[in-house]
Amino acid sequence: MSATTTETSVSTTASATAARPEHQSRAQATLAIHSGQEPDPITGAVVTPIYMTSTFKQDGVGGLRHGYDYSRSVNPTRDAFDTQLAAVEGARYALTFSSGLAAIDVLLRATLKPGDAILLGDDVYGGTYRLLAKVFVPWGVRVDVVDVTDTAAVSAALSQRRYAVIWVETPSNPMLRITDIRATAAIAHAHGTRVVVDNTFASPVLQHPLEDGADAVVYSTTKYIGGHSDVVGGAVLLSDEATRDEVAFLQNAAGAVPSPFDSWLDIRGLKTLALRVQRHSENALAIAQWLEGHTDVEHVWYPGLTSHPGHEIAARQMHGGFGGMISVQLRGGAAVAKAVAGATELFTLAESLGGVESLIEHPAAMTHSSVAGTALQVPDNLLRLSVGIEGVDDLIADLEQAFARARVA
Repeated sequence: MSATTTETSVSTTASATAARPEHQSRAQATLAIHSGQEPDPITGAVVTPIYMTSTFKQDGVGGLRHGYDYSRSVNPTRDAFDTQLAAVEGARYALTFSSGLAAIDVLLRATLKPGDAILLGDDVYGGTYRLLAKVFVPWGVRVDVVDVTDTAAVSAALSQRRYAVIWVETPSNPMLRITDIRATAAIAHAHGTRVVVDNTFASPVLQHPLEDGADAVVYSTTKYIGGHSDVVGGAVLLSDEATRDEVAFLQNAAGAVPSPFDSWLDIRGLKTLALRVQRHSENALAIAQWLEGHTDVEHVWYPGLTSHPGHEIAARQMHGGFGGMISVQLRGGAAVAKAVAGATELFTLAESLGGVESLIEHPAAMTHSSVAGTALQVPDNLLRLSVGIEGVDDLIADLEQAFARARVA
């Protein structure tokens, strides 16, 4: 593709993903269903078509129809999802990718250079740490770890070294720690440091990092946004045009974009996100409260519990619920934790999260095995529950029988 064509495509995408300010007063659920979802102008189809094409006919050399030339650069189905997601997030721009890690990789490569440093929370997704430690560190980027829930520790770190980015997960994965986004952003910006929030656990329904001062938000759209465990994707949300252009250039140049069908699945998932997250949150709170009084349980990590150290911040920062993720430490150590994980029937033993079905996993051996032996190592008696939208009494009964079977074993 020529440089001229690439520049045209990137410019077109910029206009397609800009949120419409006049519509921001509409309810989030309304935006999810209608933003970027206009009926097809030719057939009147109310559902966005899947434009499964790699290329588009040009009306003469350089005569692009509505700016479309090649689906790595732009695709109408992806544009529709970008517009929809930007509106729901309250961002000017959304750029979507083939996975959450692809989104993180492009955002960081677009905004960091060798010699820069990034300040990383000490409880993050193992894949994020692996990407930074095994790819960015050899590239010449310094990675330091801090307890981002401790604003004094963050301030001290920023006073000692110039950091280009501070990376925040809140709630964090898997310990569900809560970071005060607004306070962290104020401290970071005073030092000229950007704040990126991985908002995957909360979703745009429960938490709005850009409103609280974050510079960019990332998602694994595989999780709550897709919501049905049938698509892998990622997204970067932001409102700064210059950063958006840097990310868009690398998105096109590197090519880690979602297929039109992936985008269509995410469009479908986002339309029901508000309803699903409400049920996820209700079920998780009930299960967390039940677990907190269980004799086999050492500790429950769920921000909706008043016993959680970040509960007050979460209650202020999250809106309408505390999410569907619970982490629980069991008495008896790793052996008991693994036995319970293997004994559930409704909770499927699997990685990932955010789908309509409930999942259970052992982070130390599964999603976070890459952080073993580091400052981010997780307890080996920890189980992570992704609470689905099934009947909550059935889910509690399933956990109870799993505890009973583990005791016998």
